[in-house]
Amino acid sequence: MDSLIFDQSRLFQYSLIYKKVKHVHAWSKRYQKNMPEMQKNTMEVIILGSGTCAPSIRRAGPCACLRAYGQTFMIDSAAGTLRQMARAGIPYDSIDTILYTHFHPDHIGEFVPFIFATKYAPGYRRSAPVMIFAAQGLKNFYNAMKMAFGNWVEPEEGRVIMEELSCETPAAIQSPPFIIRSAPVKHTPQSLAYRIECPNGKTAVFSGDTDLCKNIIDIAAGADILVCECAAPEGEKVQGHLTPSEAGSIANEAGVKTLVLTHFYPDCDKHDVTGPCRAIYKDGPIILAEDFMRVII
Repeated sequence: MDSLIFDQSRLFQYSLIYKKVKHVHAWSKRYQKNMPEMQKNTMEVIILGSGTCAPSIRRAGPCACLRAYGQTFMIDSAAGTLRQMARAGIPYDSIDTILYTHFHPDHIGEFVPFIFATKYAPGYRRSAPVMIFAAQGLKNFYNAMKMAFGNWVEPEEGRVIMEELSCETPAAIQSPPFIIRSAPVKHTPQSLAYRIECPNGKTAVFSGDTDLCKNIIDIAAGADILVCECAAPEGEKVQGHLTPSEAGSIANEAGVKTLVLTHFYPDCDKHDVTGPCRAIYKDGPIILAEDFMRVII
């Protein structure tokens, strides 16, 4: 993981972000004192949407949550994510950090409804701000949303903090008690994969949309769980996405302990996804994501 040390050119900016994140999560230290030891040593990944932009009764659009150390991360939020959260029993005011992998509509479609909900829904009781991270371009995207919706999507003061990450080099942010790492991947110029490192050494990686590339292997190195896109069946390669054997190759080369395949187009449900992946990746479980699936590590 030497290649994922702090991007020195942006270190000052990230030190400012650290100060913001530090006060956002200061309460977590108090929470951890009363947390059962078993909870401290586990991560829970919740798949809220295992599909794509293609409409599917079985699969909602891309979204996953990670819960650990009393905090909740949300990775991407397709349209309808707030309802998926409600069905999964995840209060929308429990989200501490949102990580957007890129700006395609099926990954960021609930951005505006989420901010709108923080402002107007009577059930939003959170006092600490939500941190939202994405590649450079996030603030331009948000400004465009404000042009469309006006002050209806301007959150109350202190409720939401948005920060941009490099889309050219790997970077890292201290978000106590976690370290969040990002790396550009091969999909769009603003696509990022994320690695969340817990203080007990456990690590979860989320690929977002990507094609086969070195950065996704590097950022997934040794991860306890890799939630990896697998958009197309074997033999039906789509540029910018992975087939089962390519996802297996990433997991194998990175040495991940558990591989969760997700982001399935409807055709994937008609084909053998596990077989081509298992032919390459032999060392750990291969899990085919379903909506509302929970994986505890």
